[in-house]
Amino acid sequence: MSLSRIQQLEQYTLTHPQEVLLITVKIEEDMDQLMIFKGFSSSIMKPTEFNPDVPMLSDQANIISIDRIKSPYNPNDPNYIEKGLTWKQMENLL
Repeated sequence: MSLSRIQQLEQYTLTHPQEVLLITVKIEEDMDQLMIFKGFSSSIMKPTEFNPDVPMLSDQANIISIDRIKSPYNPNDPNYIEKGLTWKQMENLL
């Protein structure tokens, strides 16, 4: 069974604990931002489902951009490693 995109990104952060991923997505007409750190995802714009088995990112979601940020994350002064990656660019790092 292949991993979903969100599972791939969560796996990436497990092997790169010094990074936080900030994902900007569009689901139908709604925009959202997800943060992934050490294998866990949460929305920073909407309530996050309590059940970790419920995926944060559906297959229909359009990933707009992915930012790689050094941990620890400071929202007032983020330390970007790379900013504005596409899914294809991120796939090369997975």
